[in-house]
Formats: sequence, structure tokens, C-alpha cells
Amino acid sequence: MYYVYNMQLTEGKKKLIEAWGTLGSSWGINRAMAQIHALLMVAPQPLSTDDIMEQLNISRGNANMNVRSLMEWGIVKKELKAGERKEFFYTDKDIWALARQVARERQRRELVPIIDVLSEVQNVEGGDKVEVEEFNNVVKDLKGFTENLNGIFDKFGKSDQHWFYKTLLNTMK
Repeated sequence: MYYVYNMQLTEGKKKLIEAWGTLGSSWGINRAMAQIHALLMVAPQPLSTDDIMEQLNISRGNANMNVRSLMEWGIVKKELKAGERKEFFYTDKDIWALARQVARERQRRELVPIIDVLSEVQNVEGGDKVEVEEFNNVVKDLKGFTENLNGIFDKFGKSDQHWFYKTLLNTMK
């Protein structure tokens, strides 16, 4: 059971940012990168590198490197403000759009490369007949599974929220 109580904004932000950092690191994403993303999600307006450094108590190099990585993932964007020399950063507040972008990026970085390797090694020959057969069977199964997973990622990346939830609920019946 969850106990709900009111807390101050500062405490709530701190808890969310810490939790998002922990979650991100368990997904293989740098902790600071996940914390910066959480900070930008809850920020009412775009933040500068100085704002990020101050609020998360991190170095300029750490902030810059991780903001760049978030931009490479396509989940943080840069904004220039008239009369300002600083760059400001923001993230989409639409969680569904965020989830789809992360899925597309993970597909590009993880699934596509392994499918390419599995395609290259899918019909080896030579050596012990039993070993070759076992290898080819495992590669075939892995490739089929990975291609199906890739198809799911494709559908998820192109879907809207209502279609996905409806489909998911139908598969659970």
C-alpha cells in the first residue's frame, strides 16, 4: 500500500530526479543523464547549462556531455532566446512521445545491429556437423525472435497511445 502525503516541491523534485537517475542507470543509461532528463521534464521552462549544473550540483563538463547525449537520443532539444548568449534546453512533456522516441533509439542502437550480425552468421558450414547444426539452429531462433521484437518496436514507434493500449489489452484477455 502506498502512503500519500503532501510534500514540498523541492523535496518532490529531488525525490523524482533521484528515482529517475536510479531507473535510468538500471536501463543502462548514465545516472547524470537520466537526472538531467528528469530535471528538464519537470522544469516549467527551458534551462541553461548553468541552471542544470546548479540544480543537480554537477560540473559543466558532466552537464554538457550528458545534454549532448540526450540530444543525440532525440529527447532533448536546444532553444536560443533573443538577447541571450546561453543555450537553453528542454524536453517533450508528452510521455507517450518520449517512450516512442526511446523505443526508436533503442531499436536503432541495439536491435538493428544484432539483426545485421545474425544475418551475417546465419548459415555457417564446416567443422563438426552437430556443432554447425546447433549453431545454425540457435542463430535462426535468435534472428526470428529479434526480428519479431524489431517489428513490435516498429509498431510501437508508429502507433498512437489509444491503439497501443487497446492492442495490449486485447492480447491480455
